[in-house]
This record gives sequence, C-alpha cells and structure tokens, in this order.
Amino acid sequence: MKYILVNKEVVAVDDIREWELWMSQNKKRIASVSYLSNGVRVSTVFLGIDHGFGSKVPVLFETMIFGGKHDQYQERYVTWDEAKAGHEVAVSLANNGWWDTLYIWLSRIMPNG
Repeated sequence: MKYILVNKEVVAVDDIREWELWMSQNKKRIASVSYLSNGVRVSTVFLGIDHGFGSKVPVLFETMIFGGKHDQYQERYVTWDEAKAGHEVAVSLANNGWWDTLYIWLSRIMPNG
C-alpha cells in the first residue's frame, strides 16, 4: 500500500500512478534545520511507504540527524504531529545532548506542578 498526504493527513492510495504523481509533485520534507550552530543537519520527511514492517498502523514519517555526535540518529512516526514533535526533540538532541532531550520528553508527560 502507498500513501499520500492531504492537509497533513495520511491517505492510502491503491493506484501506483496517483502515488507516483503525488510523490513527484509535492513537498515531502516536514521540517528541516539546514545546519545548526555545530554544523549538524536535522531533517524530517514523509516517506510515502509503510516502514512499520508488520505494525498495526503505517509508519510513514522519519527524522534523522546528519553529522555530529548523534550522526545517523533515526526515529519514525505514524502521524504528522508525532513527526513534528519528534523533529523538535532531534533538534534539541543535536544541539544539547541526551540529558536536555530527556528533560524535554519528561516535561511533556509529567503533570504541571
């Protein structure tokens, strides 16, 4: 099965021509930080093909870090919103390291106060 995005929502398509056309004519990069102050690049993209390999839901987004201490770091996501949040975490990781990234994640899941 192939997938496209319609208003940031994943839509399955059966027609390979429709998928090829969409993939060739649409922006697949969700977020990109070309170069951080340390020369590292972080990129988040829509893949268009399920990379979940047997998961119950299609895994269609990917964030990677290129360069620096965390070169080739990779995370994959199911939704646009997860991918955007994951991109922010990767940028923080590339800039600050694991402890700051852990703090970011914990602050999201722990109640205020």
